[in-house]
Amino acid sequence: MTQPVGTASSLPPHDPYVAFRHRAFRWYILSLWTMTAGSQLQAVIVGWQVYSMTHDPLSLGLIGLAEALPFITVALPGGYVAGRWNRRTVSLMAVAVLALCSVSLLLLSAVPGTLDKLGVLPIYATIFTSGIARGILHPARQAMSSELIPREHLENAIAWRSNAFQTAAVVGPAAGGLLYGFSGPVASYAVGAALMLLALCFLLSIRYKPAGRFMNRSAMVENLLTGLRFVWSQPLILGAMSLDLFSVFLGGAEALLPVFASEILHVGPQGLGVLRAAPALGAVLMGVLLAHRSPIERAGRALLMAVGVFALAIIGFGLSTSFFLSLVLLAVSGMADSVSVVIRSTLVQMLTPANMLGRVSAVNSVFIGSSNELGAFESGVAARLLGAVPAVVAGGMAALVVVGFTARLVPTLRNLGKIR
Repeated sequence: MTQPVGTASSLPPHDPYVAFRHRAFRWYILSLWTMTAGSQLQAVIVGWQVYSMTHDPLSLGLIGLAEALPFITVALPGGYVAGRWNRRTVSLMAVAVLALCSVSLLLLSAVPGTLDKLGVLPIYATIFTSGIARGILHPARQAMSSELIPREHLENAIAWRSNAFQTAAVVGPAAGGLLYGFSGPVASYAVGAALMLLALCFLLSIRYKPAGRFMNRSAMVENLLTGLRFVWSQPLILGAMSLDLFSVFLGGAEALLPVFASEILHVGPQGLGVLRAAPALGAVLMGVLLAHRSPIERAGRALLMAVGVFALAIIGFGLSTSFFLSLVLLAVSGMADSVSVVIRSTLVQMLTPANMLGRVSAVNSVFIGSSNELGAFESGVAARLLGAVPAVVAGGMAALVVVGFTARLVPTLRNLGKIR
């Protein structure tokens, strides 16, 4: 019997690699991977170096604050830039600044006596500068990625983009910890700078025709407010962004990993690198699974459950005194976070009109990009006041409360089915 047109058997089979059929997307993934690996490698080195110099958890929180303040300030104007100018050109300029920051970190450690004389302030200044560049880069790069492939392939591309990010976030920290432990900060920073320069080269190789989605010449402030009003008018987008912002702000433990590696688990910089890589390793495994399966049927419920599992894993990590158990719990938190990232990113991309994508991407960048850094500052302050373990446990419990409030206050998100 002939199957009617439109039945499940007549549909083309799911292609898990469909995004990679597009050449520009392949270069994009290579650039994203190398830049992420370089920045994650540097984050491990900076965290261990600063804590070794100060022995103060608040100094770790100040690293996050030094990046968050310029990022928040620049990200919304960055959305205007992403909508008004060529997104590839904007991304190139931002990555070039990040590469220069990497070279600056290398020179600070390579020139004898520099940090002994100046302390940690030059490191904070470099992180501050990189925060400006990231605030410009994120909306431009995110909006550009949607122009490299057809919209019907976006969910697959987002899954692979998340997987590439998390894979680099496994390799980068692990390599940073090993390099620092065996070769010191200079060799480690040199590798990080090389990766940043390589990311710039890959980005230069991207060739595509912009979709003609640039904004008109209306006032900059009005353009930015339009993006904010759009997000505010979409309960699904606002709910998903708010859930991520507050759960990561309250429940993140990443900033305090140098304290746990040094004083609780006693595993040194090598162990710190592995701890930092564990969430990303879990995210990679989950990302591959998500890329090889059909879209999630009950996306809203899956999002809330994922954030709840993340919070429980963080609580367990805070209470753990076993290195192996800590690794497992951090990996579980990464798996849960991967589900959250894919659902949230797909939601934003699919529900946003093309002419609004740059501005909404900027708002999304403020929510997502700043939550980790502001959460790092919150963790540092809480650890100074309460101690590292109570700070992490209390943060995980607060993240659980956020999940409950979101489920109750945003029923459209709780009842969301498959994202189409």
